[in-house]
Amino acid sequence: MSSEVDDKVWLSSGIVSQYLTGVSAAIPFKPEQIDVMARMVAAGLTERAENQRFLDIGCGDGVLGAALLERFSGSSGVLLDFSEPMLLAAREKLHAQASRLTFIQSDYGDAAWVTQVSEYAPFDAIVSGFSIHHQPDERKRRVYSEIYDLLAPGGIFVNLEHVASRTPWGQTLFDECFIDSLVKYHHRSETGRTREQIASEFYERDDKKANILASVDDQCAWLRTIGFTDVDCYFKVFELAVFGGRKAIVKTI
Repeated sequence: MSSEVDDKVWLSSGIVSQYLTGVSAAIPFKPEQIDVMARMVAAGLTERAENQRFLDIGCGDGVLGAALLERFSGSSGVLLDFSEPMLLAAREKLHAQASRLTFIQSDYGDAAWVTQVSEYAPFDAIVSGFSIHHQPDERKRRVYSEIYDLLAPGGIFVNLEHVASRTPWGQTLFDECFIDSLVKYHHRSETGRTREQIASEFYERDDKKANILASVDDQCAWLRTIGFTDVDCYFKVFELAVFGGRKAIVKTI
């Protein structure tokens, strides 16, 4: 995330806290998406799942890393984010697993990020959650290529992502679904906000301005062009998608 808007948003501890305790906590079907991610990683790494090394780019508060550490008892990971408040939240969430983790503050909007993580490569799995959509489309494609190069042969990439709807009608369905989820979250938290207030905050929140969405079909096509195999969208509800693929294993004779 390197645009001026992104810097204003994700470098602010107040906005990060508001996102993590509000929007992120209420993402519809979030547990199901994380479960799909873990299943994909497990299926793709049947021979070395317990000792895998993973990378989470744009790690946020470390929710994906936490799921992988729990699922694979012998795994270790590198968590990367350019936002200091996000990394602080990740360190706090995962303090009990700190010995299995490396935290790196770096902006993967700049290709130099690869140098900072290459000493830990190759990775058996690379994951990302609701982060890459902040990059311009051309940079998204380059990031996917850089991810491919950092994977071990047979390694898997899984992206939990906010993707573009093909039509305004689809976007409306997504917005209503998300607002309903936010209403349920705030009801459980007993905030006393009305649906109208929650909807207004949803449409006007600062982090929404940082979104640069691309369709899941286009992004899967980019992955195939790069060389990923088994590319597919493995879960999708409106603008929420889990997609990815594996790096081919080159067989020698």
